Amino acid sequence: MDLGLVGKKALITGGSKGIGFATAITLAKEGAKVAIVARNTAELETAAAEIREATGHEPVWISADVSIESEAKRAVTEAADRLGGLDILVNNAGTSAARPFGEVGTDAWTADLDLKLFGAVHFARAALSHMQAAGGGAIVNVTAVGGKTPSASSLPTSVSRAAGLALTKAMSKDLGSSNIRVNAVCIGLIRSAQIERMWQAKASDQTWEEFARDPQHRIPLGRIGEAQEAANVIAFLVSDAASYVTGTSVNIDGGTAAVL
Repeated sequence: MDLGLVGKKALITGGSKGIGFATAITLAKEGAKVAIVARNTAELETAAAEIREATGHEPVWISADVSIESEAKRAVTEAADRLGGLDILVNNAGTSAARPFGEVGTDAWTADLDLKLFGAVHFARAALSHMQAAGGGAIVNVTAVGGKTPSASSLPTSVSRAAGLALTKAMSKDLGSSNIRVNAVCIGLIRSAQIERMWQAKASDQTWEEFARDPQHRIPLGRIGEAQEAANVIAFLVSDAASYVTGTSVNIDGGTAAVL
């Protein structure tokens, strides 16, 4: 299937590793021009070299703190200038912060919302004029299944992710007239540096394959997912193949969530 991504200009936050990195490689392989944003310069340089080696594409990399509005504006402006415009935004930056309600102080709430909710808001607002100038675009907000079905001791992450889902739906209705589609993906257990640390801390006697398929995870498909599997769905959602899909969310969780 031709995804229609050749020549498209894409910016991915949290693009130096994990799902963001896999998405950058996937889009570049489909012919898109990509820019990756993260805070750590060394990790960005390494990721850019790996993208170049895997795809033959020279990515743009930009160090920025997505939680700061001025940094987001600078990153979007630089990416659009260097790519020649902006058609695609993947708001992927974020970390897991899960504790019981009574243990989450105001600073932790603020930091989490600044990163996961306002980071997406800042980048989308900065990208809007570029997408309108291009005649349309596609935005994917990377959230988590916990935003739909919060569990105990899942704060503040589950609340930030729930807000991201509401943001996605509201944006899709406001931006549809500009031919800008806005969707979300809800991530479950996907292999990442954080999940690998959990593996080493809890089950270092197991191989990764054994740990990934451990029944304790209670994943209907029977295993932890790979970042590439999330990247494949994101690539579809930002592509021409999904030209009539907006305002929706897709669970990438192996069937774990109790809701659609």
